[in-house]
Formats: sequence, structure tokens, C-alpha cells
Amino acid sequence: MSKIFINNFVKKYGNNTVISDLTIEIKSGELFTLLGPSGCGKTTLLRMIAGFNSIEGGEVFFNGTRMNDIDPSKRNIGMVFQNYAIFPHMTVRENVAFGLKNRKLAKAKIQEETEKYLQLMQISQYADRMPNQLSGGQQQRVALARALVIAPEVLLMDEPLSNLDAKLRLEMRGVIRHTQQNVGITTVYVTHDQEEAMAISDTIAVMKDGGIQHVGSPKEIYQRPRNVFVATFIGRTNIIPAKVEEGEVVFSKGYRVQLESLRNTESQEVLCSVRPEEFIIIPGSGEGIRGLVKEYTYLGLNTHYMVELEDGASVEIVEESSMGEELKPGQKVLLQVKKDKINIFNREGSINLVRSEAYEG
Repeated sequence: MSKIFINNFVKKYGNNTVISDLTIEIKSGELFTLLGPSGCGKTTLLRMIAGFNSIEGGEVFFNGTRMNDIDPSKRNIGMVFQNYAIFPHMTVRENVAFGLKNRKLAKAKIQEETEKYLQLMQISQYADRMPNQLSGGQQQRVALARALVIAPEVLLMDEPLSNLDAKLRLEMRGVIRHTQQNVGITTVYVTHDQEEAMAISDTIAVMKDGGIQHVGSPKEIYQRPRNVFVATFIGRTNIIPAKVEEGEVVFSKGYRVQLESLRNTESQEVLCSVRPEEFIIIPGSGEGIRGLVKEYTYLGLNTHYMVELEDGASVEIVEESSMGEELKPGQKVLLQVKKDKINIFNREGSINLVRSEAYEG
């Protein structure tokens, strides 16, 4: 296992800088996910760690050893790609054993380690099959076994599940997470799928335009995102303009919510992030944001509503389904917010004003 430290990474293609002064630390043995939209630089960053892309500035260290000038083949990394990249002319067993043979290990050791990882990935029964006789999920298990059998210090995974159907993606998520924890290898995982990242990661780095927007645990990133981009990229949320006055968030039409964390915040216009489950619907009169139910969808455990506010904006709301009557389109409602859950950002959306000291770092 290796701790990875990336210091002031720079990547350029001609005059175009795609990664600029990026610094992150990846702990030994953790599953660290690079998450972001297409084109944000996450695969480029992964390839720089691997040594497949040149580095125009900065350094990368594995356990304190500078890796910049070390050939990719000597970095002791395992790679799992989006397209599996297993050899079509070799059996499953031969694919898994390939890296060990290249290292010229003893025949008995090759056989022992190959069988170990065939069993670990639950593909022993396919050992003598050719890749074209396997499903996509089975091929990806082969690719993972081949990457792990060489006992790499670091495992790098680039969108490994994107070619699988929804059911297989869920299955392989569990396989990857269980295997990573079992083997205890430092893993850097690239994906654009937020749910996938939330499900398997110890730590997530949310990327945008070649930079890191937020590094944290899945729970922290969901509950206390650093900025509006992170809030809107991870899960679903409603962004509502408001004002901060004397420690209170003031919504349109005068609905006010007092937040202790804003007690010393100067008066200003803000953006309030309210996730669908952070609204409380109150039929009838009282304090709240006034709205009109436009549509609803019953999904068993939860019911989803679209509500149009008085200013014409629409918000999405998720409520736990009950035995009572659902709200119907055309019904007037009042919306309150769970004040301990919502996030308040400055007008530019760049700073979360309610992040506690526990989340700063």
C-alpha cells in the first residue's frame, strides 16, 4: 500500500492548461474517487499518476518516493480500464497469470497466485474459457484479478463500470468495494457517476475545469458541500435566492429561518440550497414559502412533488409516502425547511456560509 501525494500538478497541451497547480493527498489503503463531469480532467490526472501522460509541472510521490521520472512499468501499479483490455487470444487463467509471467516468477508461485485471485473474484469456473465466452461483468472481474495478482502498490481504475448495464454496475460496485477492502490496496477510481462514487468511496474529490472543488467523505460532500457547483453536482438540490439579515435567512414573502451558524454573518444576498428531502410541506395556513403543486409521482417509499413558488420558480420535493392522501396538482401548500440541513452560499455560490469548523481543512 502506498500513500500518494500530488504536489502542484500542471498539465498542458500546447498553450492550453487543463490542470493547474493541483495538490491532493491520498491516504494509504483508501479508495479515493475522482468525480466530475466529462472534460474536467479526472482521467488526465489518473494518467499522470500512472505515468502515461507527461507532467508539465509539480510532483507525484508514492510513500515519499518521487515518481515523475520513473517509467510506468516500474511504478508497480495495477490498471483497470473502461473497455476491460483483456487479451482476446488468452484464456481467463492465462490473462490473470500474464503479469506474473512477465515478472518471471516461479511456475508454482504463478499457479498459486493465479488460483488465489480467480477464487477471490469468483471466476474459477471460467478459468479455461476465452474472453468472448464471458459477459461484460465477468470480463471486468478478469481485468480486476489481473490487475491485483501482481500485488501492486496502487490500483488505478478509469470508469471501469461505464460499459455495463445497470444491474451489472450495481453488482460490480459491491465486488470492487469488497475486494478493495479485503486486499487493502490504495485505489484511485475515476467516474462521472455520483451515485457510484457515493456508494464505494472512502474519499471523493469533486473536480471541475481541471481543479479540485471539494475533497471529503461522501457524507460530508452531500451534507455540507463547499460551493454551489458541488451542491448541484452531488445529488439533487433546489437553489433558492434569499437574504441573510441578523443571523436569519429571509426568503421571498418574508419567511424567515434563524441559523446559529449565521449569527455573525453580515447582511447579504445569498443562495440557499435545499435538497428535495429537506422541505416540509404544510397544507393550509401558517409561516412558509407559498407554492402550488404542479405534479406528483408516487414511487412506493417516497412521493415526489414539483411545486411552483409564487415567484414562478419550481422546486422538487421528496416526502416519505404515508397511508394518507397525496397532494394533488392545483393544491396550495406552504413549504418550510429543515434548518439544520440546508446550506447557505454567498451570492456568487463560491463559499458555503454554514460549514462548521469540523468540515474545514
